[in-house]
Amino acid sequence: MKNTFRCNCPITSALDIVGDKWTLVIIKQMLFEGKRTFKDFSESDEAIASNILSSRLKMLEEYKIISKGKLPNNKKVNIYLLTEKGLSLTSTIVELTLWSEGNIREFHPKLYSDDRAEMVTNNKEGFIKMLLENYKTENWPQQNLN
Repeated sequence: MKNTFRCNCPITSALDIVGDKWTLVIIKQMLFEGKRTFKDFSESDEAIASNILSSRLKMLEEYKIISKGKLPNNKKVNIYLLTEKGLSLTSTIVELTLWSEGNIREFHPKLYSDDRAEMVTNNKEGFIKMLLENYKTENWPQQNLN
């Protein structure tokens, strides 16, 4: 892995990994939308280009934010799962959700709002706990697929 950190600042170094246009989108898709395969990601509303998607998935795997395995019933399909390191970004994504709700809606009134948005606002810690438990329950039995 080629480390290309700009400096020794912890914030800048974190942004060197997750601060591009797509990385947190991919993690959000995994955590909130249950996306796990290249096809899942490439068919999403965000319309990430396949070369960028490949690059980001590889980088996330190199930094151990996600793991890659095979589906048990289809060894040709790669499945991507968040690791503990990846799941530790949950609170960051939730904070971005809250920030967006409080600061972006006036400029983008069509931001979707559902029960999850209300849950985040009313009980952020409970929502984070629920997200993590749901993700682990649904995905971690498959964590050792190879």
